[in-house]
Amino acid sequence: MTQTARPGGRPILMPDEVARVRAPLERSATLPPAAYVDPRVYDVEVDTVFARDWVCVARAEQVPGPGDYVCVDVPGQPIVVARGRDGVLRAFSRICLHRAMPVAEGAGNAGRFVCPYHHWTYELDGTLRSAPMMAGAEGFEPARCRLPALRLEVWQGFVFVNRDPEAAALAPRLAGLEALIRPYRFDGLAVAATTEFDSPWNWKILVENFMEAYHHIGIHGTTFEPVYPARDSSVPDNGGEPWTFLRMPGRAGTEDAAPALFPDLEGAERRQLVAANVYPTLLFAASAAGAFWYQLEPRGHDAMRLRIHVLLPAAVAGAMSEDDRHGAIELVRGIHLEDVPANEGPWRGLHGSMTGQGRLSPYEKAIWQLNQLWLDRVEARLL
Repeated sequence: MTQTARPGGRPILMPDEVARVRAPLERSATLPPAAYVDPRVYDVEVDTVFARDWVCVARAEQVPGPGDYVCVDVPGQPIVVARGRDGVLRAFSRICLHRAMPVAEGAGNAGRFVCPYHHWTYELDGTLRSAPMMAGAEGFEPARCRLPALRLEVWQGFVFVNRDPEAAALAPRLAGLEALIRPYRFDGLAVAATTEFDSPWNWKILVENFMEAYHHIGIHGTTFEPVYPARDSSVPDNGGEPWTFLRMPGRAGTEDAAPALFPDLEGAERRQLVAANVYPTLLFAASAAGAFWYQLEPRGHDAMRLRIHVLLPAAVAGAMSEDDRHGAIELVRGIHLEDVPANEGPWRGLHGSMTGQGRLSPYEKAIWQLNQLWLDRVEARLL
């Protein structure tokens, strides 16, 4: 495996920078600026993180019936997730085998996928059904052609794909996280409303901000901090598995106003806010009032598409009025708009010529865990 070097042969990450990140939390530092602002780092992430980890691309209830599909751009590969006539959920490349035109866009229902360029037609399992006017193309056998498939797993209603045929199964690695979120019954939730944001910064900045409550004292000083004090937050050990979890206890009395959406919550659980990451890009949060899913689609080292989905029990989501959905979206937008400066500011600051690594707070344990997972995947390519 070749190294990725800076001009003049200097590695992108220096050994002393990595050592600071690898140190125990009490002595640890943030990732160096190059981890965010150097486009070559993102190229390495595409080849390692996004090609070998399980990437969340959808919710199973978004593709409930035969022919239902949703298109997603996983870094390095546009894909489609489709439910076949046999009821099986599959994921495969949505790039035509002929001249590289996407055969599907957006989401919907289709009997087959027809390339708009030359009408090559594919079944819902990715096999090529027909290719017009190919008589005389020696050795061309449509029956042996199919769009390349990705591995697929559904965990707690979230659909994950993986391009690595040798990757370990995901669900066993998330057993510890599953126990922590069990009262919220994520496998019974459904998307109730969605809003989208253009996000011109590195994807890791948003993931890090999502997974710490330390910033409540600044960014959310009049909103979250009075209810979910940063000082009370905690992060459990993850055993090196690809997940992080943040628990934010709420002040006593706040549970009395919470709707009973999750009857398995008991006592203090009814007033807590929890957040979680399944590495690399699945982010979700939940309280007694509902849940949110942050769907990230990185598009480069400096941009990503962010869709925020409100998740509620399926029966509740199905009964919502348009006014209810609008109110849920306004709540989500208000929270995220508070967080925008916490993404834009560091993105500007990381480009400064005098910017270096910062020290982590003990309240940023989840960021420390994320940094270890990141280095495990990219370190050999960047040193």
